[in-house]
Amino acid sequence: MGLDKILAISGKPGLYELTAQTRGGFIAKSLLDEKKLAVNMRHNVSILSEIAIYTYTEEIPLGEVFEKIKEKENGEETISHKSSKKELEGFFSEILPDYDEDRVYASDIKKIVQWYNILIKNGFTDFSKEEKEQTKDGEE
Repeated sequence: MGLDKILAISGKPGLYELTAQTRGGFIAKSLLDEKKLAVNMRHNVSILSEIAIYTYTEEIPLGEVFEKIKEKENGEETISHKSSKKELEGFFSEILPDYDEDRVYASDIKKIVQWYNILIKNGFTDFSKEEKEQTKDGEE
């Protein structure tokens, strides 16, 4: 499973896994407490594979940022999202030295760190997009 099945739902804590589609939306399972949630069109939903982080030269997909964190932390959890703003920004500048400080806020960094830790706790370590994996399989 790639990041294209992992969702962030505004107003709801944590991350969700897309489990089934319904007529008016879909069913998502919380990665925090395993509870299922019916999501409809009034919810603002972001798919993690569609999120990118601004740098001074380009936009880096969130999956690549997660990969860089994973390399730095050897696949383990990283600092807490409750760390100070200064600690979070220092950590993030180690991961992505050219991130655009004017467009990437401390709250964004906090979410990224929290999401990464949630994914690692749930045994999720493949941060590539599903399409890329299928392309690689097709080429071999």
